[in-house]
Amino acid sequence: MDRVRKHQEKLATALLIVTIFLAGFVIGQISSITQAQDSQFAIGSTEQAFEPVYEVFESIRARYVNTNNVDVLTLIDGAITGMIESLDDPYSSYMDPTSFEMFTSDLSGDVEGIGVVIRTEEETGRVVVVSLIRGAAAEAAGVLPGDIFLDVDGVSVEGLDQSQLATRVRGPQGTEVVITFLRGEERITLTITRVRFEVPNVEYELLEGNIAYIRLGEFNDRSREQLDAAIADLDVNSRAGLIFDLRGNPGGLLSAAIDIASIFVEEGVIIYEAFGDGSEQVFEANGNYANITVPIVVLVNEGSASASELVSGAMQDLGAAVLIGETTFGKGTVQTLQPLSNNGALRLTIARYLLPSRRWIHDTGVEPNIVVPYDIVTDGADIDPQLDAALDYLIGNAGN
Repeated sequence: MDRVRKHQEKLATALLIVTIFLAGFVIGQISSITQAQDSQFAIGSTEQAFEPVYEVFESIRARYVNTNNVDVLTLIDGAITGMIESLDDPYSSYMDPTSFEMFTSDLSGDVEGIGVVIRTEEETGRVVVVSLIRGAAAEAAGVLPGDIFLDVDGVSVEGLDQSQLATRVRGPQGTEVVITFLRGEERITLTITRVRFEVPNVEYELLEGNIAYIRLGEFNDRSREQLDAAIADLDVNSRAGLIFDLRGNPGGLLSAAIDIASIFVEEGVIIYEAFGDGSEQVFEANGNYANITVPIVVLVNEGSASASELVSGAMQDLGAAVLIGETTFGKGTVQTLQPLSNNGALRLTIARYLLPSRRWIHDTGVEPNIVVPYDIVTDGADIDPQLDAALDYLIGNAGN
């Protein structure tokens, strides 16, 4: 197998954040159940403001024509969802208990589903496939990057958030799900048999020209130790350069992002976290510098989001790497995940993050130093112009 095809297989293998989650899912830490602070209402006025909610709730239970079919928990879930949707923020959402249980089970690394990574288009609210897990069900069925979810089992998924869509698509291995995608102007309906697959995170190898290559799938609690192991196994400082591939990486935990940025940044500010009240929290390199002395290229594309943009943007600002590829997704906000007493969870945007130069990249993304387009659908899976450009850059600058 030639080097490019081998990389293409890794490109489809390494980005494994389960079936379907919004780009950058949670860049903040998972918080414990807390009381709301800085409420805009005093207690009395808050209770008064909620009176219509209670009135509607009681009226539905007492008078709705199909009152026997009314489930109290469903009404509560609907009220919570409505409050969050009124924020008009695509990154804030409610996870019902089933969705939250699914999310926490994903952290174990074994998943039952179809095997795609997705993001939500902010302009349209549609869910689009970013990449496929090699060997999983979606790839075998013919799903392609760029496909947009329309229907699941004959029911429209328009308006569903990523957690709700995940609940529809995921299921026990061996069961079937029928999904209709929009591919360009054509509707494609595929019957996909769900499978169980492992969620690896780091792939690495030595490429031609004595170039070390590492790809990171997501930013989780184990990412730093996995990268440290890859750097050691590759003996990176004995190589001509390092390619750090963040293409299609949708993000993850803020703590992991700081840990990983600190591999490449010896000291100084990594990001500023700016809150709505005007206050800031500064995150600096944490002292776990890996002392990599060879030139570094970071590969990015429009699927690189959230923590990926934080790390690549900080490395660009601080001169730690050259970025090659396409402009990143453009998610510059921070979310926390707060478990709720009903076993669900609230994901809420709490801050903006700014790069060391104080750039806010929300909706604009991080522009690479060297722009190289790549469309796997039209260019084909046998070439990778972005990887080729990275190799050319590092080989051309070897010893300089």
